[in-house]
Amino acid sequence: HAASAFFPSPFEESAILTLDAVGEWTTTSISLGINNNIKIKEQINFPHSLGLLYSSFTYYLGFKVNSGEYKLMGLAPYGEPKYKDKIFDNLIDIKDDGSFKLNMKFFNFQKGLTMINSKFEKLFNQKRRVPEEEPLSQFHMDIASSIQLVTEEIVIKISRYIKKKYNVKNICLAGGVCLNCVANGKLLETGIFENV
Repeated sequence: HAASAFFPSPFEESAILTLDAVGEWTTTSISLGINNNIKIKEQINFPHSLGLLYSSFTYYLGFKVNSGEYKLMGLAPYGEPKYKDKIFDNLIDIKDDGSFKLNMKFFNFQKGLTMINSKFEKLFNQKRRVPEEEPLSQFHMDIASSIQLVTEEIVIKISRYIKKKYNVKNICLAGGVCLNCVANGKLLETGIFENV
């Protein structure tokens, strides 16, 4: 993923952030690309994954994991991020440097056939939406808005850390989470990096 973003880029030097559900074992990596070399500097491994967190909400809203995430992103502007604090307080522990850990008590993807468990449903006081049967409600839009904002805030927090630690003016993004064009747009707007 890092090579696929950096090598075709116009940059001779760049930070590279990969955010994925799970690519091999790594879910998040920070690398530096200089000329034709890439050095991985930091990484977060499975099961702690921003992509799997987002996909868990895709599943919860009744969309297909690994293909319905764009529907979740598209639904987000119709809601209010009412559950943002609940997500940060219960599902993901994020540090100042943007590193994070998921609270695996709420997830089932590590050892089960589903993404989430009953504790996840209890946290939001509503069962998973049954696709094709249950219409989308304001609750679902608010859930989508909440996880979208959480994702954007984490991407920006990691990016601020990369800028501060590695002091580079460019960043290349890759991995499934970086298909989230809204989060990419927010990162661009911050001006943390001269070029994205």
